[in-house]
Amino acid sequence: MSHLKRLSVIGVIFVTLAGTLSHFLYGWSGKNALVGLFAPVNESVWEHMKLLFFPMLLYGLFMVSRLKKEIPCLPSALWAGVLAGTFTIPLLYYAYTFICGRNVFLLDLGIFLLSVLIAFRIVCKLALSCRAKPFGALSGWAVFLLFICFLWFTCHPPRAEIFTDPTAREEAARLSAPAWTAPRP
Repeated sequence: MSHLKRLSVIGVIFVTLAGTLSHFLYGWSGKNALVGLFAPVNESVWEHMKLLFFPMLLYGLFMVSRLKKEIPCLPSALWAGVLAGTFTIPLLYYAYTFICGRNVFLLDLGIFLLSVLIAFRIVCKLALSCRAKPFGALSGWAVFLLFICFLWFTCHPPRAEIFTDPTAREEAARLSAPAWTAPRP
């Protein structure tokens, strides 16, 4: 197995485990603001995109440090993979919730795993073909911009669906319901 494939398989495992653990990291840290910049602070789709973005960015930088001389197109491929994997999460989430009309926990887990697999598949394909190299600077800047957006929107989320915590919305609806209505299960 080539170095790239071996490190990509390890990367899928790392990002899956680190992303899963980071889901709970903010709560475990006692809601530390610094941790909240890199780990989800609520159940919004935007915050769940961090589950892939930050662990993959971290692991990707490790991959580049190990393979840059052997595979010079790796950085541009990595940027493309990080972006594709991160944006696959809301794309698939909103597609299936539109069709189903509700959120399904197991599908959410599957989307995360599928997004990680897609991201690393793109990295492997583009690193070997060098097709992303002409767009390396542009995609690198896009990753940097997304990094800044994660930091900014964690502290200042806009009023848009992707930033809305569905658990907070359900709690607000429950609290604003008249006292005589039956509680929701």
